[in-house]
Amino acid sequence: MTQVLALLQIIAIDVLMAADNAIVVGIAAASVPAHKRKKVIILGTLAAVVLRIAFSLVAVRLLAIIGLTLAGGLLLAYVAYDMYRELHHGSEKEELGLKEANDELSVFRAVRLVVIADVSMSLDNVLAVAGAANGHIGILIIGLIISVSLMAVAANFLASIIRKHNWVAWVGLLMVAYVALTMLYRGATEVAAAVL
Repeated sequence: MTQVLALLQIIAIDVLMAADNAIVVGIAAASVPAHKRKKVIILGTLAAVVLRIAFSLVAVRLLAIIGLTLAGGLLLAYVAYDMYRELHHGSEKEELGLKEANDELSVFRAVRLVVIADVSMSLDNVLAVAGAANGHIGILIIGLIISVSLMAVAANFLASIIRKHNWVAWVGLLMVAYVALTMLYRGATEVAAAVL
């Protein structure tokens, strides 16, 4: 019974905290041609599952690293900037009637954005999930796979909305930028407290 409860807690925590990740995956997937979108979502989701399992297994040790939140904020700021460039240039290309010349390159770029964003944003998520797992590694892995799969479904839905309504991507970008700024502030505060 405690294992089932731990599994439900892991799924609930991950789903509630993964909204920002779904936004990044959705924006990244919307930036590639429609026939490549599923590839970005699948590759990005697989990378997210592997990274979260790895992070969860060392979550307690991650807590001790001073400056990790600051580094995550810097990575996420890079993702926000790259997303801004993609949205800005995507608008220009649409106005000029141009298409992306190299689909594989844009798929690789979109997956890279998803991976970097997941690394930077999932620290809080991973720590909460690892706490809920209470040492049950199998339950932890199952919970992460289920919740990240739900994130992929949400990302696919967001990608289709973003393709129809470009302004949604800009709202998502603002949310990602806000998370990056919050992480930068928290990380800088932690580092300053440790140094002083």
